[in-house]
Amino acid sequence: MPRSLLVNGLPYRTKVYINNQVLLPARLVRDLGIDWAHYADITIKYNDKIIELRNVLLLRTRRTASRQFTIPREVRERLGIRPLDEVEILQVRPKMEMKTEAETRAELAR
Repeated sequence: MPRSLLVNGLPYRTKVYINNQVLLPARLVRDLGIDWAHYADITIKYNDKIIELRNVLLLRTRRTASRQFTIPREVRERLGIRPLDEVEILQVRPKMEMKTEAETRAELAR
């Protein structure tokens, strides 16, 4: 029988999977109340560097509340993030709808 991970909220330390994805366990997703979200802005920490990932697609697994997201290639290459490295999730801000970076900048400029 599967056992749930002990999660006390954010910040949350986890490993990068071999496919460059990061798991948000069901317990954390439910505690944050983001089980409805399809996109989010996620702040992670790797080697004392803080990175904000914008408009990240939250991938949903079947029959669970857990989510996974992929760390973009540019970020992985720039910071040297490799599979099985440990990252710390500092913040998850769900988005009502996905907007491109240009749309977000235009909105902020108004």
